[in-house]
Amino acid sequence: MVTCCFSPKPSAALSVTALCICLFVFHTTCMAAPTPQNNQQTRIISAEGLADPNSEAYARDKGLLLEALRKDAKQQIIEKAVGTFVESSTLMENYTLIKDRILTKSKGLIKRVIKESDPWMGKDGFAHLLMKAEVYVTDIKTALNQMSKAERIHLIKEHGNPKISVAVVLQDMDQPSQEPERSSLAENVLKERIKDFGYRVWSEDISSQLKMQLAERSYLENQIDATLSVTHSRNADFTILGQATVKNIERTLETSGLTLSKYVLTSWTVTCIDNHTGEEVYLNTTIPRTQSWANKSAAIHAIGRLVGQEFSREFFQTHLSRNTRLYQLKILGLPDYSTALLVKKEFVGLREILNVRLGNFDASGLSEFEVEFAGGQEHFNNFLHSAIVKPLNQKLHEKCFSLQSAHGQSATIAFSTSDADSNLQDRLESEPPAYLAQASPERLKDIIHDQETLEKVADINPQAVQELRDEGTWNDSTPQQSIEDF
Repeated sequence: MVTCCFSPKPSAALSVTALCICLFVFHTTCMAAPTPQNNQQTRIISAEGLADPNSEAYARDKGLLLEALRKDAKQQIIEKAVGTFVESSTLMENYTLIKDRILTKSKGLIKRVIKESDPWMGKDGFAHLLMKAEVYVTDIKTALNQMSKAERIHLIKEHGNPKISVAVVLQDMDQPSQEPERSSLAENVLKERIKDFGYRVWSEDISSQLKMQLAERSYLENQIDATLSVTHSRNADFTILGQATVKNIERTLETSGLTLSKYVLTSWTVTCIDNHTGEEVYLNTTIPRTQSWANKSAAIHAIGRLVGQEFSREFFQTHLSRNTRLYQLKILGLPDYSTALLVKKEFVGLREILNVRLGNFDASGLSEFEVEFAGGQEHFNNFLHSAIVKPLNQKLHEKCFSLQSAHGQSATIAFSTSDADSNLQDRLESEPPAYLAQASPERLKDIIHDQETLEKVADINPQAVQELRDEGTWNDSTPQQSIEDF
């Protein structure tokens, strides 16, 4: 707020000068004010930050250790947000590229930190901090799209083959009382264009899965505006809806008496819906320039082609994000509530889990977790084994976790051990976080400065540790680079 004060009876020259100064200050203040983030999509994400307290720099200044923990936690939150657009394996393969372009931009991508835990020193050799923050996923999507075309197509390679369902309805202006009809001919032309992109046309029975009803009509001169309500199984990533109206025009030649007939396209609307979010990502209503065809089939064929021309290969990569769903995950056999909390901490660090809540627990050892997972059901079933069961067993040096069942959005994992004297809680605290089994060499280089800690991590991620050893880049470094964005 800028306040301007004038003397009761200023001279004219002084008044003008003072007014100019105030206007200049006001203009400068307004120009410096941040622009509000409008129409931004956000997502709440939790993650764990790690730092190696054995670094000499942290020993000299404990404040730097806390800053490094917060820096790493924010970077992991952004990495999870990127994971809603990029397959986990692809993120690993391109970690350096993504880190340089996106992960280091936490100031602009994190809207607010909702909560953070008190930092603690773990028995595993790391300092730990848990954080939950709200992230601008729209800006992350923009940052991905601003990469060069070659980088982007390689990066979002899983999304280079989305599932797309199509439906085109046709209204004959000469028969306004009839309901619009599905046009398989126009749809087939559109499908061929999509297949040319290398994308999949979803093979569900659209006639039963995609039911279209005419909700309202309004007649404006020679065109019909139709609003369609759509229900579908949401198996496809995108649904393309096309509406078109055609009119038959006849003209009789005076000289010969012959009657010429042709079909014209009077209006058409194209809509594309992201089925994961329900967002209408594209809408175009057009009254086309005069164009005619000799018969109705030729007109319908052209309609399918015109609808297809509205979309490019890159359009779907730009708009597609991975679905997120809530899953119920039960673990049988955990000995006590404290152990269940430690397992929850393991889940917080996993890249594909955006948030986790520990629900019911009883003395029989049944722990129920609600996890928000970035991906569909088919990915979740694979994730259960590769990102939960396998790394936890590697962490504990025993095959004590096993997947019992996975049905719909519910799964059960059992825990048992052959070691009767096993102290599971101590083992979970003493060994490195299981999610480091997914970590890239670059991430390990940032957080590990101690040989003993490196040896522990090598047990669950030998390939990444070996790469660090081969490069000779894992050893201690100054934290200035790590905290420069703060």
